[in-house]
Amino acid sequence: MQLLNKPGFQSLERSLNAAVLRHKVIADNVANVDTPYFKRSEVKFEELLQQELNGKSIEGYRTDPRHFYIGRSAKPEPQIVQDNQTLLNNNLNNVDIDYEMSLMAKNQLRYNVMVQQVNGEIKKLRTAINGRG
Repeated sequence: MQLLNKPGFQSLERSLNAAVLRHKVIADNVANVDTPYFKRSEVKFEELLQQELNGKSIEGYRTDPRHFYIGRSAKPEPQIVQDNQTLLNNNLNNVDIDYEMSLMAKNQLRYNVMVQQVNGEIKKLRTAINGRG
């Protein structure tokens, strides 16, 4: 749908995808809390998005996804990064269950807020199209 193909919706879509991926990664960390030698992973996205938003370069308009990017690089995608630096347990596992559960709760709240934003934008479009509340 062309109405939903705007930069704001695209950013929300990528953010929602990052939240879903983060939930899977955190669930994997929790599932392996007692696995010897397991190293926790985390999803980096917000930092990449902030770097993209802070960029002041000019971006060329692309009419086709096969076109080259002009100016800014491609939009940031979430990245899974393994934490090999910390050591928490004697079995060389670095998963802290309390920390992971707090990350999961924070991620769930972030996801819920983004879903509410998407719903609000769609409601505004529906009102504009139908002409009533």
